[in-house]
Amino acid sequence: MKKLMEQYRYRFITLITIVFISGYSQGMLLPLLSILLEEAGVSSSMNGLNASALYIGILFASPFIEKPVRKYGYKPAISCGLLLVAISIALIPIWQAFWFWFILRVIVGIGDNLLHFATQLWITTSTPKEKRGRNIAIYGSSFGLGFAAGPLSTRIVDISIYLPFLIASGLALLTWVLLVKIRNEYPDSINTGSERVIMKYWSVLKIGWAALLPSFGYGFLEASLHGNFPVYALRIGMDVNAVSILLPSFVVGSLIFQMPLGILSDKLGRKSVLLVSILCGWICLSGAIFTTSLPVLFVLLFISGMTVGSLFSLSITYLADLLPTDLLPTGNILAGIFFGLGSILGPFLGGVFIDLFEQGSIFYVISGMLIILFLGIAFHNTSEQPEPRYSTNL
Repeated sequence: MKKLMEQYRYRFITLITIVFISGYSQGMLLPLLSILLEEAGVSSSMNGLNASALYIGILFASPFIEKPVRKYGYKPAISCGLLLVAISIALIPIWQAFWFWFILRVIVGIGDNLLHFATQLWITTSTPKEKRGRNIAIYGSSFGLGFAAGPLSTRIVDISIYLPFLIASGLALLTWVLLVKIRNEYPDSINTGSERVIMKYWSVLKIGWAALLPSFGYGFLEASLHGNFPVYALRIGMDVNAVSILLPSFVVGSLIFQMPLGILSDKLGRKSVLLVSILCGWICLSGAIFTTSLPVLFVLLFISGMTVGSLFSLSITYLADLLPTDLLPTGNILAGIFFGLGSILGPFLGGVFIDLFEQGSIFYVISGMLIILFLGIAFHNTSEQPEPRYSTNL
């Protein structure tokens, strides 16, 4: 029994470490490549398109990842995802070309989606019910910490352009080695016939479209901030060091308030907490339109992180309130797809607005998106939905 517990603990720590490295890689790539492309004279709209590549990879992989995980198990899926991420990141500084970086970022997105789906499902299915909420919270916090640490690596690019990429790639390979000691396991088998899958997707969209909107909004917001804000900051006279301070402030704010918002949503209802959070986030990010002050932007991004930085986890739990149990796995996949769609659209529109406007440009498009999100959720009628069943899934 003691040996079994030690194996479980080692596996959990390894999976959490993998999630941290994934967050670190994403948090590093978005601002760093945006800065390098801006310095190379690439237009902000094309810069935003390049930032979308990672999420195109995530979106592309979403419909295809479930079958191989069920067929080959969790460990091979995670190993393959880590190798795709490690190799692609290591190749980025070798050739500084727009479309070369675009393709590599797509591959990183595919690898990230594969390892995230497998790690989240493995942790969820292997954790006792009474500890599942705690372990999934650790999972989300681990990714968030990595994502917050990633932008700090923009400072070391002055030492060598290869260094930040080699560090991220090396860390991914290190966690790949840690997987060797873990025994492979498989998810439970389910009916995945094409007709049944299509009907499930349609049912989820019909019942829970409003709960999927925050997933879209979080992808839009996260990718816009990390993909467009470095370009915006350089255009208004800030330096790279300022970017490496401002971007983590949003993520740290979301980490601090993620658990309190989850508890409040259990007590007050998911819809009410979502609406208040989105409104507060809109106020802060709209205020950012009118300032270029580093301290003021830091405070506004930190508070907006506290309010709208948990949109994805609230989206998943709201979805669990609305959907029957048998539709929850399909709901989680669709939430990932909506996240990917928002992440693709956000940086592209943000880049277009940077080209069209000057001060406040990306915050115009972010504020507009939050208003649409607020109205969609506010007018969604939940009176005919089943009683809430609170889920512990992220």
